Amino acid sequence: MLTRRNFIASGAFSVGALLCGTHRAWAGANNRVRIAVVGIHGMGQSHLKAYQALPDTEVAALCDIDENLFPEVIEKHFTKANRAKPKTYTDIRKLLEDKEIDAISVVTPNHWHTLASIWGIQAGKHVSVEKPCCHNIFEGSKLVEASKKYRVLVQDGAEQRSNPCSQTMAKFLQDGGLGEVYMAKGTCYKWRKPIGHFEDEPVPKGVHYDLWLGPAPQRPFNQNRFHYNWHWNWDYGCGDMGNQGVHEMDIARWGLGVTLPTKICAMGGHVMFGDDQETPNVLHAMFEFPNPAGGGDKKRFLQFEVRPWITNNEIQVKEPVKDGSGGYMATSSGNSIGNLFYGSKGYMAKTVNAWQAFMGEKREPGDSGKGEANHYGVFVDAIRDPKPETFNKSIEEGFYSCALIHLGNIAYRLGRNLEFDPATMRFPHDEEANRMLTREYRAPFIVPEKI
Repeated sequence: MLTRRNFIASGAFSVGALLCGTHRAWAGANNRVRIAVVGIHGMGQSHLKAYQALPDTEVAALCDIDENLFPEVIEKHFTKANRAKPKTYTDIRKLLEDKEIDAISVVTPNHWHTLASIWGIQAGKHVSVEKPCCHNIFEGSKLVEASKKYRVLVQDGAEQRSNPCSQTMAKFLQDGGLGEVYMAKGTCYKWRKPIGHFEDEPVPKGVHYDLWLGPAPQRPFNQNRFHYNWHWNWDYGCGDMGNQGVHEMDIARWGLGVTLPTKICAMGGHVMFGDDQETPNVLHAMFEFPNPAGGGDKKRFLQFEVRPWITNNEIQVKEPVKDGSGGYMATSSGNSIGNLFYGSKGYMAKTVNAWQAFMGEKREPGDSGKGEANHYGVFVDAIRDPKPETFNKSIEEGFYSCALIHLGNIAYRLGRNLEFDPATMRFPHDEEANRMLTREYRAPFIVPEKI
């Protein structure tokens, strides 16, 4: 039997045990897939609701370090819906001992994403992990390594990868629809109100704070480093480029057809508000990639920009309206979130569910595409017919996109331009930057060097 103590000591199981345990749990129950949602505050409830809407899928367990969340979530999503109550856990290690669970959906703060996923993989559970899949580049490389070693499915949280809109966008660009695509831009213009200031305080009753901290350094409890606002603290989050922006970063990299950059620069700051936020709310990051098949200097560029407040809608997808005057579809009210691609034949604008090319000097409307899919359904369908070698390319692609986020944040925090070697995933002759590729882990919550 797997216990929390020998789980940490052993670190892994045999592949045969993984296959046997994973298959038996659902195949004998009329193909019913049993999911555990790990982290049920905020986005975790979106995962829960999405899985419950799928046929032959059961949210069989919830795991969260805040026991105060369980009654309301269970009442809302289970009792009122006449569904069986799920099991509840506060410690993911205990959850992973449950042989009836086929898969886990990791919706914790960022600093837990990789460790929770690797533990789940080693326990024989299929894993879907929210974006960003890692809190630093070392973690992401270990997660990819685990996904290749163990015979389970690992899904990255870049939901737009599942959308027909994004897939047709990528094909159009790869087929030369815009000619030579020399630059992509991702925008994250999203309203973010100040978070204010809170003093440290005693840990609230029902909160298992040591488990919440996990791999992060020991610090006193503070409301501004807890539910949601952890995003704006370096110990737990990655700022808005790693929060909302990771989706647009992934699309920009995909459309541009690149993996890791050779040069990075970033400039920004935390402006307007004198609050507890550590991460920048204005950020301009630039990445340079080699382009052997391109013209001129044989380079490609990716720009990324974060804004927190009043701004223009830069990402516009033109759509006809009834009076023939033309109109625009913004990404969402008050926000401008999406991508632009620039090529030798024209440019493209893309939102979550639509893209439009504009061709030639007159920028006349060209090809377009649209359509959304169910990211959660893709994961569950894959569990019923698992092909890890194919499916787990998702997490490797997710890692490359997350690596750009971390590289941009490192350049911002160091305040200087950086050179990067994609082959070694190191900064040549720059140990200060190399130290930021990983972190010191608080025992026993250690992302393992050896998978």
